[in-house]
Order: sequence, then C-alpha cells, then structure tokens
Amino acid sequence: MGNNSREVQTKLMKGLLDLIVLQFLSSQPMHGYQIITKIRRTFGVYFGPSTIYPLLGTLEKKGYVKSEWNMDNERPRKVYKLTTEGQNLLNFTEDSLNFICRKIGTPGLPKGDLSEENTIQPALRPFLKKIEHSKSLI
Repeated sequence: MGNNSREVQTKLMKGLLDLIVLQFLSSQPMHGYQIITKIRRTFGVYFGPSTIYPLLGTLEKKGYVKSEWNMDNERPRKVYKLTTEGQNLLNFTEDSLNFICRKIGTPGLPKGDLSEENTIQPALRPFLKKIEHSKSLI
C-alpha cells in the first residue's frame, strides 16, 4: 500500500511539475538548485538537475519564465523569474484545476494571493490535501 501511495504521489508531481515551479517562482525569483531543494522539502520527492533544468529551459523558451545571471555571489547563478505570460498560464491552470475539482465533486481551489506560507502555495494546498486524502484510500 505504501509503495502505491508513493507511486501515485510521484506521478501527480510529474504531471504538475511545471505548475509547481511556476507557483514557486510567483512568490520570488529562484535559481535551479533552490527550486530542487524547495520541491524536496515541500513534497518529499526528489527531482534532480536533469529534470528541473530542462523544464526551466522549456518554460523560458515558451516565455513563461525569464532568466538572468546573478553575479553578486562567489558563484554566478542563473536566476529565474515568472513573466506576465507565466502568471497568465498559472491563472489558467488554477482555473482548469478548479473545473476538474468541480467535475469530480470537490469544492475546488480558492483563488488567492500567491505569497509563500509553509512553502506550499495557497492555491495548491486544498488540492494537495485531496491528494493526501486519496492516498489513504489506496
């Protein structure tokens, strides 16, 4: 039962990874390693550089994030920030998740401010609680 739960969680995370990265970037600009660490701390799932950096590159090519080099530290870091187009995609995705939740008979996700609280964005928190509940049913 535990392995099935972990498998379901990882599968959902893979499907929502771009949304999760955009949510994290909506609260503050971050470099790739910060994103990897935050995903691991928040969800307990490890996605390494070979997953995150190509995803960031794709999001940048599509215009959803923008990067620039931060040379203020000893080690230069490429920092990513959400663009207006990325915020629009995030809003559309939240609306789509609300639609899906309504169709499956759940109350949906609250629209709200995207400030960081306990590292899980408010719009994802009810959805993730539903996932946690469904894991206990598996």
